Amino acid sequence: MTQSTTPTLDAVAAHAGVGRGTVSRVINGSAHVSARAREAVERAIAELGYVPNRAARSLVTRRGNTVALVVSEPESPAFTESFFAGIIRGVSAELNATDLQLLLIMAQTDAERDRLQRFLTARHADGLLLVSPHGSDPMPNMLAKIGVPCVLIGRPTGGQRAPYVDADNEGGAGLAVRHLLETGRRRIATITGPQDIDLGIRRLAGYRTALEEAGSYDSLLVARGDFSEASARKAMRRLLTTHPDIDAVFAASDAMAAGVLAVLQEQGRRVPDDVAVVGFDDSIIARHVNPPLTTVRLPVDEMGQRVTRLLIERMRSDASAEPAGVVLPTQLVRRESG
Repeated sequence: MTQSTTPTLDAVAAHAGVGRGTVSRVINGSAHVSARAREAVERAIAELGYVPNRAARSLVTRRGNTVALVVSEPESPAFTESFFAGIIRGVSAELNATDLQLLLIMAQTDAERDRLQRFLTARHADGLLLVSPHGSDPMPNMLAKIGVPCVLIGRPTGGQRAPYVDADNEGGAGLAVRHLLETGRRRIATITGPQDIDLGIRRLAGYRTALEEAGSYDSLLVARGDFSEASARKAMRRLLTTHPDIDAVFAASDAMAAGVLAVLQEQGRRVPDDVAVVGFDDSIIARHVNPPLTTVRLPVDEMGQRVTRLLIERMRSDASAEPAGVVLPTQLVRRESG
């Protein structure tokens, strides 16, 4: 055999002095191979530089050596570009030590979900990472029926049980509000995210708990938003009309904080002199608004790493084991808005 020839399965079998089937069983991790034959095959593979064909192997093992990152949110402002970039960095960093490939799948319509179901039923992916869905999202139930190991990025909503990795959204909101209290603010309003998704629920809960502890919670200072700048502009105009004495706002996303800043500027309110503003996410927006935004930082890279680690553990063991949850700490980033 010349140096340029790619070694084949038959060449490995001949070199090891065993049958082709024995080589295949060794490559596929079968226990039905003697220690002596396994050692001979492994030595032949090393000496010849044989690389198993991944596609052919997947037909035998029913494994695709692929982890799918599934996004089912239909253009939700809850998840910024910087959030997804950090998650993908973390997932990729963790997969670098394995032979697993990352596949990004959008499943935002019924047709896309049907295609995903066929893809997963054929076992083209060995595990799934699912960005935390709204309570009405059909994806978690569909995935549970298929039986592919799955871990959520963000806590499940609406009583669903699934393993997850999340940031401490409630604790982060508490950090933001206590910071405003420590700087002397007393009429602290909030613009919430949607209340059918866990992070929206928890950021409101953190706001409420911090103010109740201080004895200054007022439900009339709570306005609903959907994490978008447009929703915050509308909510902020209503708040200033009904409660002109507001001296601080905790917005449940940086995009909404940008909307708050725009309305305050329209109405001649100085930030932070008249009204302090704190956001959430520490997205690119936070560094580019005027003034730069005090906000709560999510550990998105670490979330990507930890969720991948948890998924690999479930792929290697019993995927039906009791769901585990990991919650990572958030951090207040002080800038000029409050």
